[in-house]
Amino acid sequence: MELKQPEAVGDSVFRRIRTDIIFGRLAPGKKLRLEQLKKDYEASISTLREILNRLASEGLVVAEGQRGFEVAPVSPENLKEIAALRELLECYALEQSFAAGDLNWEAQIVAAHYKLAQMEAKMLAGDRSVTEQWKRYDWEFHQALISACGSRVLMDTHAVIFDKYLRYQMISLTFRGAIAANEHRELLEAALRRDADTAQAILRKHVQGGVEHGLTA
Repeated sequence: MELKQPEAVGDSVFRRIRTDIIFGRLAPGKKLRLEQLKKDYEASISTLREILNRLASEGLVVAEGQRGFEVAPVSPENLKEIAALRELLECYALEQSFAAGDLNWEAQIVAAHYKLAQMEAKMLAGDRSVTEQWKRYDWEFHQALISACGSRVLMDTHAVIFDKYLRYQMISLTFRGAIAANEHRELLEAALRRDADTAQAILRKHVQGGVEHGLTA
């Protein structure tokens, strides 16, 4: 049997812990004790320290000096800041992507929306067992929309901010039902028309609607 390289193990554990934070399985404010993490994720203390420092640089973990690490807290103010930054980045990326997208890009966004719509239909029918899959397809759809923007840095930066927004959705925001599903369909239609102005307006409504719904839920 081929042994895994330490780098591969570290990357795998990093993704697992990061995903558990984003999807709320590691709750805001939770103390991240190295001995417990070692058992849960089957990684060495040194690897875990490196991973937690990486997550701290992303703002998902807070380093407490000699007291260790904890999952970053959440707040209404922080959600509003993240939402505003997401709007700024995604609106610009939409404009660039709509201008440069080709037939393959159109096919990609249609396919991504199809998968998302299937999960939204299940959520609308009351099936909450697909919540994580729904949010993954939501992420994929929004990434597909901006995938032709021509900037890897913009895509990567947007992905980090989107994940932070997603974390709030999984922790405190709730499914907005047909409203959100319709906004996704409208975004697809605007993309296929290459109507960036309309798409940007829909996106702002989509993001702010999610924030307002979550803060009053």
